[in-house]
Parts: sequence; C-alpha cells; structure tokens
Amino acid sequence: MKKNIDLKRQKKTVLFDALKEHLNNRVVRFDVPGHKGGRGNKEFRDFIGIHAMQMDVNSMKPLDNLCHPTSVIKEAQEIAAEAFGAKEAYFMVSGTTGAVQAMIMSTCRAGDKLIIPRNVHRSAINAMVVCGAVPVYINPGLNKKLGISLGMSIKDVKKAIKENPDAKAILVNNPTYYGICSDLKSIVKLAHENGMYVLVDEAHGAHFSFDENLPISAMEAGADMAAISMHKTGGSLTQSSILLSGEKINADYVRKIINLTQTTSASYLLMASLDVARKNLAINGRELFEKTVKFAEYARSEINKLGGYYAYGRELIDGDAVFDFDTTKLSVYTQDIGLAGIEVYDILRDEYGIQIELGDLGNILSIITAGDRGLEIERLISSLAEIKRLYSKSPEGMFDHEYINPKVVMTPQDAFYSEKEMIPILDSVGRVSAEFVMAYPPGIPILAPGEKITDEIIRYISYAKEKGCLLTGTEDMHVDKINVVVEK
Repeated sequence: MKKNIDLKRQKKTVLFDALKEHLNNRVVRFDVPGHKGGRGNKEFRDFIGIHAMQMDVNSMKPLDNLCHPTSVIKEAQEIAAEAFGAKEAYFMVSGTTGAVQAMIMSTCRAGDKLIIPRNVHRSAINAMVVCGAVPVYINPGLNKKLGISLGMSIKDVKKAIKENPDAKAILVNNPTYYGICSDLKSIVKLAHENGMYVLVDEAHGAHFSFDENLPISAMEAGADMAAISMHKTGGSLTQSSILLSGEKINADYVRKIINLTQTTSASYLLMASLDVARKNLAINGRELFEKTVKFAEYARSEINKLGGYYAYGRELIDGDAVFDFDTTKLSVYTQDIGLAGIEVYDILRDEYGIQIELGDLGNILSIITAGDRGLEIERLISSLAEIKRLYSKSPEGMFDHEYINPKVVMTPQDAFYSEKEMIPILDSVGRVSAEFVMAYPPGIPILAPGEKITDEIIRYISYAKEKGCLLTGTEDMHVDKINVVVEK
C-alpha cells in the first residue's frame, strides 16, 4: 500500500453485507424489478445464476439510495474514499464516462475555460457539449515511431496557464490507454498556484493507489478530482466506477451534479461489486499488482525476443511528456511486420481465439491483471510469433502516426447544436465538423464538434476504415457521411 489505512475497516463490505442480509430475510417482492428475483425470466436466470438475479433489487430503506446516500451506501463510499486517499468517493453506475462528465460539470459552467489535452476520451468533450465549457487544448507529445500520444509537457501546461489565467481547471489523462503518465505532481502545483482545479481521468489507473512501485495516483499527487474505472483494473463489474474528490471540492454539490445524469435506479449488482472489489484492492492490492507486473514484464521481454514487434515500457521515460510508465500495460508496436495493430487484433481473435483490448493503426494493447494465467500469457506470445511467420509483409506505405493536431474554430457546444448539413466525408475538407468521428476502442476523437476537417483527417479516416477499425460517432451509421456546420 502507498498509504496508511485502517485495514480492519477495509475488510468491511457494508453494502454487500446489507444486500445479503436483505436476501436472507426472504422479503416478499411487490416492487421493481419485475422479474421478481428471476422467477419472471427463467431463461436468463438459469444462465447467469439465481444469486445474481436475486441481488438485482431496487433502492429501499435497508439498502440506502445512491441518489441521496445516508446509511450503507454512504459508509461504503467513505471506506472507499479512505482506500484511495480521497476526502470523498462517489459510486458511479454510469461508468467512468459519467465520472469524467461529473468532474467537468462540477467545476465548469457555460463559458468557463478548461485546459485539456486533445487526446481525451469522448466523454470529456461530451461534457463540454452539455455544459458549455470552452476547451483550451494542449496538444500532447507524439512518439512519431509508435504513433501514440504522450503525456502533457510541463512547458506546454505553463504556456496554457499563462495564456489563459482565467481557466477554471486542468484535465489530465493519467495514465493514457498505452500506459504513459504525465508529471502529475508538478501539474497540480502549477494549477493550484494559479487558482485552478486539477481533474484526472484515471480510468486506466485504478491500481496506482495500491502498490508503491507503480506511478503516483491522482489523489496522492494532490489532484482535486479523479475518475477511476474500477471495472478496468480493479475487479468490479463492467460499468461500475468511482469518482474521487479532495478537500477543495464541495461534495454535496458534486452529488447534485451526478444526479443530473445518473440513473435513479442504480444497480445493486454494480454497487456491491465496487464494495467487494475495493476490499480486495485494499487488502490484497500489492500482491495482486506485483503478480500483474511480473506477467506483463515477462510478456514484454518474450515478445521483444521474437523480433519485428516492439513491446515498449519504461525505456520511453524522458522526465517530461513521458514522466512515468505503467508497467502493467502490455502495449506492442506492430507496423514493422507490415501489419496495423487492428489487423493483428482481428487475427488474434478470429484465428487464435484471443481477445485483446484494442488494435489501432500501429499498436495492440493487452490488458494484463492478476486474473490472467501463465498458460494464457504463453499462448499470446506464441500466437504473435506465428502471426509474424504467417502474415508479415513489407511495412512500406503504412500510415505513420495516430494523433492529428486539431484546428478548433468553434466551441463543441456551438458546433454540436448549430444548423448543419450532412455531406459525404470525402467532400468535407475545409468544413467544420458538427459531430464526432472516432475509433473505438479507445474512444479518442479523430474529429470533435467545432474542428476543421483537413486532408490529413480524411486520409486517416479512410485508412482506418480500410484496415478494419470500428469508427463511431457520426449520425450516419456507415460513417460515409458527416454533419458539418452550415456556412453562412
């Protein structure tokens, strides 16, 4: 553990225990959900199990209410806050998307400036569409060889603060999807010296708080708010996340903001999974993540011995745009064998029965956790060796980078709600996009509302489609057409 916490308290799972007690009481169900503990949907109950269906209950006095927690949910959140070194924790059943949006909407109002890296998840830009905040983009560093965005350079952060002293907050991706970390402590110091909040999209860093050999966590660095994807590396169910806040944040106001968009019918399966996953991290986290790092480092070493691939790690650290690296991430550059990452992704799934997290134009990413097994790590390595032998070709003519600097001409909100027209993407050069285009995963926009469409962007979109990337964001489900702002 990176901090001193009350381990006796961390062994408690008050929400999970209350839920089990409720089920043991065999209360007659004349409330929702209508499947009545699975009796009304036997096919699904028989598949996922009777306990899961019985735990799917509605809010009631003994089980508290996520919209206004006063008992077991409140205590479970307090224990989670202690585990992560935060003042407050808020259980989120709308994923880390909801947590990121709550951070931005809690600190920025219409017209307020938000300093933000352009390689953010779409959830951050969506929040600005809704609340009217104005982005001040910092272009992240770029590793030209790998085609990946890096972290935020301190020099660029200082410049953005100097040019926008009225900005309300700075948002930092830490870590990025690929494991790149910024100098979070220095960014926090700079922001606070200039009266700005620091918001951290820590979706891929839930594990940082539980092993001192991993990069610094957002709360440890002094950030004001952090969005944690517990379901990614923390062991909870998909869609469950935690939002954290520090001393400077009004927790009651944050809860009010969360309730603007989060469901009033919170899933107790999701919340209970957060309660139990937090306990596991607090009690066993160091052991779990030491095992995870061992798996990832072994795979990195063996993949690099294959030749043609480059599984990158801490050697990328430069003390600035790559201030640290998350060694649990297994990111592999594939273009030297003549294959885009998305092509390797598809081959692994379709030919070898291996599902990895993502493939982009130059890289693949495998999420490694202590839940993996050595045999499966070996299977991944041997499959990559065989893919190289069977499918490799000349890398000539491959797209050489992933990030494109945006040309912002309107705020996201103004562009999204503008008068618009739908035209073929190939004919849209020079126009202003009124919607998103992004490859998913990871969900980082190639184009966002308010940005000018360029030849380079069109080439990127066309190449991504050719290689089989799943493009999303446009009203046109085929992503052949795009809504652009009507010229006046």
